[in-house]
Amino acid sequence: QVQLTESGGGLVQAGGSLRLSCTASLRTMRTYTIGWFRQAPGKEREFVATINWNGGKTAYSDSVKDRFTISREPRTNTMYLQMNNLKSEDTAVYYCAVDIHQPWMADIVAENYDYWGQGTQVTVSS
Repeated sequence: QVQLTESGGGLVQAGGSLRLSCTASLRTMRTYTIGWFRQAPGKEREFVATINWNGGKTAYSDSVKDRFTISREPRTNTMYLQMNNLKSEDTAVYYCAVDIHQPWMADIVAENYDYWGQGTQVTVSS
């Protein structure tokens, strides 16, 4: 059973920064595509960012491009989402996820991901 644990969420003012972390219980992340998704109240879950197994490919949603950066640290089995210049519309629960079937891809499709964390709340006050 793979467990993903997010941390780093919280309350921040607009224009501020947060760094989310996601750690896997096993060495899961070393060879798989990983991603971040978010869900705001009353809205559907949406793609935020993804990175393939070796970091050679990344993809971002248009709404976070140039503000958020996804990265991974294989030695600690951890991935990160650095979020800068946060806006009120970034308020959501953020989830990390692992796609074990297509490690070469920067996968933006939530349905392709196999394992999910429990989520961490990010609230941006305006």
